[in-house]
Amino acid sequence: MCVRASEDHFHCFEESRYSYNNILKLYQTPFLIYSFFFFSVSKTEKMVNDFEGGREEKDIVGSYFLELWRSKSKKAAVSYAKDVEMVNLDNECEELEEEEEPVPTELDTLNSSGGFSIVLPNKLSVQYPTVNLHGHDVGVVQANCPAPVKRLLYYFEIYVKNAGAKGQIAIGFTTEGFHMRRQPGWEANSFGYHGDDGLLYRGHGKGEAFGPTYSTGDVVGGGINYTSHEFFFTKNGQVVGTVEKDVKGRLYPTIAVHSQYEEVIVNFGKDPFIFDLKAYEATLRAKQQAVIERILIPQAAGYGIIRSYLQHYGYEETLNVLDEASQTCIPPITSGVHDNGFNEYGAYALTHRKILRKLIKDGQIDDAFAKLREWYPETVEDDTSAICLMLQCQKFIELVRVGHLEEAVEYGRSHFEKFYKLKEYEDLVKDCAGLLAYEDPKKSGGLGYLVEDSQRENLADAVNAMILSTNPEEANNNNNNKRSCLHSYLERLLRQLTACFLEKRLLNGNQGEAFHLPRVLLAKNN
Repeated sequence: MCVRASEDHFHCFEESRYSYNNILKLYQTPFLIYSFFFFSVSKTEKMVNDFEGGREEKDIVGSYFLELWRSKSKKAAVSYAKDVEMVNLDNECEELEEEEEPVPTELDTLNSSGGFSIVLPNKLSVQYPTVNLHGHDVGVVQANCPAPVKRLLYYFEIYVKNAGAKGQIAIGFTTEGFHMRRQPGWEANSFGYHGDDGLLYRGHGKGEAFGPTYSTGDVVGGGINYTSHEFFFTKNGQVVGTVEKDVKGRLYPTIAVHSQYEEVIVNFGKDPFIFDLKAYEATLRAKQQAVIERILIPQAAGYGIIRSYLQHYGYEETLNVLDEASQTCIPPITSGVHDNGFNEYGAYALTHRKILRKLIKDGQIDDAFAKLREWYPETVEDDTSAICLMLQCQKFIELVRVGHLEEAVEYGRSHFEKFYKLKEYEDLVKDCAGLLAYEDPKKSGGLGYLVEDSQRENLADAVNAMILSTNPEEANNNNNNKRSCLHSYLERLLRQLTACFLEKRLLNGNQGEAFHLPRVLLAKNN
């Protein structure tokens, strides 16, 4: 069954087949994905703040949705640029994607304990050719760059090709200023798992019991878990143990050799690891999810959140189905308006908003415009407002979609002139006009997004929010009214969740994977 944030896809529930709990489970994930389809909390919060400081309060709703449109346009431009292998992208567009980090690929031959070890030409093999005489003649080599930090785990492996005379091989992590003639773990801000004694060294010369020794033929790995703030080490595909990562700053994967004929080969991920890193990551995520699943949420709270979402976006028929299904539970589930802090603001003009959403999603823009003039004339009395721009642009787009190009040109001439004079609208009007340059609008470079159904959805959401902002019961609370009509309670909860993850990552020195709600939800369902 297809479940989407669309009234068209919600009509298929039958009261006799679906209990409240089944409907609740079906709704939860699609709603979450939909509410964060385009934006992270940091960007949407910035939008609202910018509008409140720089635009008239009455148009904060329209301005907000114009910025959603602009963000979508930039995403489309980035995608198109990648398709045609363009390199010089606007910096603002690049900000929409997570910046890729450099990852270690080879050993650093410039910053090593020169003379004590030899890095072979492939820059992945290290040998200790001489006899060691002192504690400071260790052959230490770091990777060519620090371990990346914007992820859950980092990991690399070494293959002990020859343990040499004493097997004094070590694997670990060190900082940039590490003393390169000492074993990793012997100096402050370094960690090392040593092969000759199986001890773990963490910032001083005294090791602690940790794991088995390793020698010729063994594969040993070292990794960082940025979520739990731990190092972990493996031997021949099995986890040996973990230890607290009590050092901050960027860390370099590091190996050391310290007796004659020792030789190791490093694998930074170019070849498959012996250790199943993906399975390990999946296990860690499952443990995190298990903790979350143990948290009990009252049914009334979940019901109230979903109900408020349906109210907010005008999905009246689905709301009725949900209410009926909730009464089949024993005991019946109520909305929890008073217990959970919900109010009924979303019930305002519910039927009108449902009708308008249907008209817009069907591409009947003239009919939607007429209904707005009849029911809520104050929303369109300024013909240069953001909402009027969006409606008239969508009318133009609909004409292009069905191939009525001459009519589209005439419509654009008669309706867009007033918007060209307003710089804040110029870029969006140009996007629309640009569709005329392509025979197939869907293949119109970075403009194809305009003829997608999601563009109609964005307009429907904008009209929905604009109508909510006219609620006379909220008129005495202007600021909160303008903000509340932009997002449902569910979306506000998700914004708070995202903000908490961002703050947690910030407190961790911006280490750990970035939080992307759609990815998390999709991974949970898979």
